[in-house]
Amino acid sequence: MTAAELYELLRLRTDVFVVEQNCPYPELDGRDLLGDTLHLWAEEGGALLGTIRILGLGSAEPAIGRVVTAPAARGRGIAAALIERGIELCGPEAVIHLHAQAHLEAWYERFGFVRAGETYDEDGIPHVPMTRVPAPGASRGAGTTGVSA
Repeated sequence: MTAAELYELLRLRTDVFVVEQNCPYPELDGRDLLGDTLHLWAEEGGALLGTIRILGLGSAEPAIGRVVTAPAARGRGIAAALIERGIELCGPEAVIHLHAQAHLEAWYERFGFVRAGETYDEDGIPHVPMTRVPAPGASRGAGTTGVSA
C-alpha cells in the first residue's frame, strides 16, 4: 500500500465516522500499519468507494473492522463484496470477530456473523460484538492465500 492509498483510506474513514456520524474518536489507533493488518478497498476511476480493515490476518481469530462506504457509492454492494473477500482471506477455519453498529446487526448476519454479547455504547453509537464461526468440516485447503491490496 502506498502512502497516498493509506491517506485516502484514512480520509474516507474520517469523513464518514467522525464527520458524517458526528463521532469524534481516535481514528488513528496505531493498528493500520501492523504486520498482520490488511486493508481491502474498492475504487473506480481513481475514486475510493469503500474499505475494510482486517486485524490479525493469519491468526485463528482475526477481526474485521473499519467497514465504510463512500456516501456516493452506497447501495451498490461495495461493502458486501469487501466483507465477502475479507472472510475468504481470513480462511475457512478462522473465527472472525467484529464490532458492528447495532443498526447493522441483521446486515452482518447475512455473512454468517452472530451476536456474541450485549449491546454497548461506543462513542455515542450503540454497537454489538459479533462472531463468525467456521462451518463444520471447514479446512484451510480452500480459499485464497494472497491478495493484491
